Amino acid sequence: MNSATRVVKNTGILYARMAITIFISLYTTRLILNGLGVNDFGIFNLVAGAISMLTFLNTAMASATQRFMSYAEGAGDFLKTKSIFNVSIILHIIIGFFVLLVLEIAGYFLFNGVLNIPEARMGVAKLIFQFMIVSTLFSIVSVPYDAVINAHENMLLFALLGILEAVCKLFIAIYICYTEFDRLVSYGLLIAVLSVVLLLIRRIYCKNKYPECELNLKKYFDRAVFKEMTGFAGWSFLGSSSSMISNYGQGIVLNIFFGPIVNAAQGVAGQVSGQLSVFAGTMLKALNPLIDKSEGAGNRKLMLKVSIMGGKVSFFLLMLFFVPVLIEMPYIFKFWLKNVPQYVVIFCRLLLIRNLIEQLFVTLASSISAEGNIRRYQIFASILCFFPLVISYGLFKFGFPPYALYIVFIVYSIMASALILYFSNKNLGLSISHFVGNVLLRCISSFFMVLAIASVPLFFMQDGILRLLIVLILSSVSFIVCVWFIGFSNLERENLRAIIKGIFQKLINKSKFLKKD
Repeated sequence: MNSATRVVKNTGILYARMAITIFISLYTTRLILNGLGVNDFGIFNLVAGAISMLTFLNTAMASATQRFMSYAEGAGDFLKTKSIFNVSIILHIIIGFFVLLVLEIAGYFLFNGVLNIPEARMGVAKLIFQFMIVSTLFSIVSVPYDAVINAHENMLLFALLGILEAVCKLFIAIYICYTEFDRLVSYGLLIAVLSVVLLLIRRIYCKNKYPECELNLKKYFDRAVFKEMTGFAGWSFLGSSSSMISNYGQGIVLNIFFGPIVNAAQGVAGQVSGQLSVFAGTMLKALNPLIDKSEGAGNRKLMLKVSIMGGKVSFFLLMLFFVPVLIEMPYIFKFWLKNVPQYVVIFCRLLLIRNLIEQLFVTLASSISAEGNIRRYQIFASILCFFPLVISYGLFKFGFPPYALYIVFIVYSIMASALILYFSNKNLGLSISHFVGNVLLRCISSFFMVLAIASVPLFFMQDGILRLLIVLILSSVSFIVCVWFIGFSNLERENLRAIIKGIFQKLINKSKFLKKD
């Protein structure tokens, strides 16, 4: 199976998962918001929201380990993957206990004068924080198994686990609405238990399925691999943890000045953004192993080609769903939630714009990681991560509204994207002028044109289901036309035609074969 077909197949599997889970997840959020109430929902997103923050760290560290495994596979050194797996187990045990220590120390200060939580719920918040810490330790130690799944591009397993997780969370939400116990404690405990169970399933599957998951430190420990991975993992961890602290710090800064009710709006905005971003993130999960394997095989040209095209296509996938949501967000929230938290609409709009900016450059960041020379990039990126928190804190001191934080983070995303572009040019030889002309200008032009066309009904129609349907039709039609003729170059259109033709030909051949049987 060639690389393009493999990417399309893996993306298709993940999209099937997404089609099942996205509506379940959004409905689950509605149930949880109603079951917990705005105040407790805000407390959960502030304290146990660190679980999702550490999921981000888990994903970033898995990508770092997967980079070594895919690189070795691309180079044809399959024996080295066993050494990489065993070394990564040691590294993640060390990282796990380091994070555990940091969280316990941070928790002491957070719950003694930093967080703005009602005294009556302080004990519950501390208990949820401990649930999160236990979940975190399991998450980090299980990272090497996630990396193996990524390296083998086993998207079917990811799809099945994603569906299982969504269904379990739905049952938890239903339970929360009817339980007589403290609903916040019950929810925090069950979510932590679910994350541990899912990680154990991954671990058991990998040990039985993949031969490189043989844990034998005496036999497979390689000092040279340990030294190489420690350096890479150290710099990768610096960047990931800085970004993690910056993302979690948003909730703390908002909580200090505005309390847990604003954290509830932040939590809902994050849920919507996360579910819509799955459409583009799905493609990236399928692309990243190909980027790493191309670099491992010494094919830098293919790696850059995949990275540039992947960034562009993932941006368009986000745009397809973001445009109608950006336009009709007030009506969607009014229809979706019984109680719409204050600021949630503007939070979500600004967050979606930030996601669109970052999406253009996310595959380039993967390529920098695949090349391996990440020390200077991670240092600059880590320093830049703290810029928005400091600025936002200062703005809130002068009385700025809560949404100022999201505007500052948009500015930060532009700066971080410029940093990625600089190091892509320096480390990988990427042509900045080519990227600006072929990616940035084409993507931005397509976005504003589709946004303008789809916004026309707002000038002569009242909000409602009919206007929403017309906006969806206009955005979808204009999206197809603008992206095809403005977003893609002539060469890219020819390549896409060839891929589509090849997929249809395989489907036709398969259909003929089944008929013969």
